[in-house]
Amino acid sequence: MALLLNCDLGESFGSWTMGMDAAVMAFIDQANIACGFHGGDPLVISNTLTLAKAQGVSVGAHPSYPDLVGFGRRSMNCSADEIKALISYQVAALDGMAASQGLELSYAKPHGALYNDMMAKDEVRHAIMDSMAAYHRPLRLMLQATPQADIHRAEASERGLELYFEAFADRCYDDDGRLLARSKVGAVHSREKILAQVQQLNEQGTITTVSGHTLTLQADTLCVHGDNLEGVQAVEAIRALLRV
Repeated sequence: MALLLNCDLGESFGSWTMGMDAAVMAFIDQANIACGFHGGDPLVISNTLTLAKAQGVSVGAHPSYPDLVGFGRRSMNCSADEIKALISYQVAALDGMAASQGLELSYAKPHGALYNDMMAKDEVRHAIMDSMAAYHRPLRLMLQATPQADIHRAEASERGLELYFEAFADRCYDDDGRLLARSKVGAVHSREKILAQVQQLNEQGTITTVSGHTLTLQADTLCVHGDNLEGVQAVEAIRALLRV
């Protein structure tokens, strides 16, 4: 089965515009919609849901730490109970707004520092999983596909939670399966390397790491970005590649 394409959307706020949501929506399968804690406001959320509905795109919540000024990119020292509550609050907001438009929220993907902390810290990941599992109806959690996927699947299974494993189209991977730090040369792929990585992942279920090793990733969905025209054009090319 071809990889799904997901994109972080609805991150504009007030008069500040982030991304080219309308342009990229036509080429993706899953829209991760900001919930107001790092980006997005009620009108932006509503408009993004409308765009997703028009294109038949599945919608998910994109919750973050409460860090609007820092765009959710700064880690916060939250307790497990705080993390559970902030996830529940944001997911419920998106779920309710989606239902009002006849849409059904199907998953959540944490944003920024919360996503990074989820992958690096057991206690953060477990709190997020606990919150998702306690929601009043089943929703999936999206997290990064790594060599620890079997461990993460077992953690989710203990809670009755299903997962989407996510890979990245435009990022180079380190040998341990983590994304190569953006501060390092080659961390972000060129268009040619993006398409080559997508094709390899889709056909073989593997990626080539920064040092040339082959690494297996159990990916269900591929993260793409529509921040600018070049990014949207790259997503269009990825969509065409996956349809072949």
